[in-house]
Parts: sequence; structure tokens; C-alpha cells
Amino acid sequence: MNILFIGDIVGKLGRDVVNYMIERITSKRPVDFIIANGENATHGKGLSEAHFKELLNSGVDVVTLGNHYAAKKEIFNYIDSYECILRPHNLHESIPGTGTNLFDCNGIKVRVTNLIGRSFMSNSIDNPFDSLQWIINEEAQADIHIVDFHAEATGEKYALAYAFDGQVSAVLGTHTHVQTRDYRILDKGTAFISDVGMCGPYNSILGAKKEEVITRTWTGLPSTFDVIEHDECLFSAVLLEFDDGTFECLSIEPIYEVVQEEKL
Repeated sequence: MNILFIGDIVGKLGRDVVNYMIERITSKRPVDFIIANGENATHGKGLSEAHFKELLNSGVDVVTLGNHYAAKKEIFNYIDSYECILRPHNLHESIPGTGTNLFDCNGIKVRVTNLIGRSFMSNSIDNPFDSLQWIINEEAQADIHIVDFHAEATGEKYALAYAFDGQVSAVLGTHTHVQTRDYRILDKGTAFISDVGMCGPYNSILGAKKEEVITRTWTGLPSTFDVIEHDECLFSAVLLEFDDGTFECLSIEPIYEVVQEEKL
């Protein structure tokens, strides 16, 4: 069984390159299940229902979110209508939506969990370690359990992965928008990467126009981080291969590709 996990999708170029690359990847190799982080898919921050449906139409099975989950307020009007959109589980329980769910993929039970980190993050959240432990103890168990850990600090991501090594199938970091080279399978079988990376404008700073980020970083003055609308497109993802009998993770393969906009 192969599971494709796509990193943070940023704006229209991100959505377009995801649509292009899913078709390209699945035409060359079997992919059974696709997860994508869509928290920046609408104009670089948040996710509208129209863009959520666009991702589903591209072939994505489950969309995860992150610290910008509520940037587009309309999400509260639709998030409870779909089982395949997950906001961070360790938000306050009163917030609409869910952070973990079980999906059937050709008879194989796949659980997807979305968590958010605490280090250098401004959200008021519960402990992600306690939250994941609760899910493992209390929720229906799965054959394969994929965790999207949306967090800033590399050390916090490593800590969660090692703490639950062998208890979940993969801990995949999102949020920093830069794909890391530390992909590996840990000693007890959990696949890990600090950050899967992003999908969006290549000649940008994390998806935003360079000049605006430079202005704020250099001077401290307010600046709007607008998403680039025309550019080469970066696609970042990982492909996980699992044994069909034991559900052991056999490999984690990074995908990092720059696509010309005219191909989309």
C-alpha cells in the first residue's frame, strides 16, 4: 500500500501544482491514499469550502490543517459536514471539527491525526503528547496511523516521533514550508520527516512575495504577506510504502520538484 502525503499547499499555484502532480505521480505508480495539508490553500492563509472541494477533486482523500485553520471563518460553516477534513486535535474541545478520523482504504483501516505544536506557536492548545496518547488509548485502532504534526520546532517534532515510535505508522512534520533531509524510519518502525515542505510559488519566501517579507524582517514595519500569483511551482511531498500484510512501513521517499507554470 502506498500513501502520498503532500506538504503545506500555498495559494492558487499550490492548488494547481498539486492537481498536476497527483495526476503525474499516479499515472506512473500506484497510490492508494492521499493526504494533504491545506491550511494555506486559500490566498496563503486558511481554507475556503470551494478550495477544499477543489483539493478533493484533484484526488486528495484527506485534508489536514494547522495554526491558520480559522483564518477563513467560513470553515466553521462546513467543517462538521465532512469527515475528511481535520483541524488540530489538541485545540479546545469546543472548537468545531475533529482532529482524528478513521478511513477505509480498500479494506485497510487508515487513521489520520492532525496535531499542532506548542513551541514558538501562539495558539492556546492542549499538550500534543497527551492528545496523541489519548487517541491511541481511546479511539478505534487502525492498521496504519499517519500523524501530521504541524509544528515550528524541529526538536519538538523529533520528540513526538521518538516518544510514539512503534505506536503510530508515521509522524510527518508540516508548517515550516521547507522540506528537510532527515527522512527515515525510526528503530521501532515509525516513518519520520521534520518537515514535508510546501507546494506553491518557488521564487518566494515560504510562498509570499520576497519584498514584503524582507521589509518586515529588515525594518520591523507592518507588511502584508501577499501570495505570488505567477511563478514556477514547487511541489513537496513524501511517499510512504507499507507492507500489505503486516502494515509495516517499508520506505519513506521524499518528492521535491519544480514545475513550470505553463505546464499547469
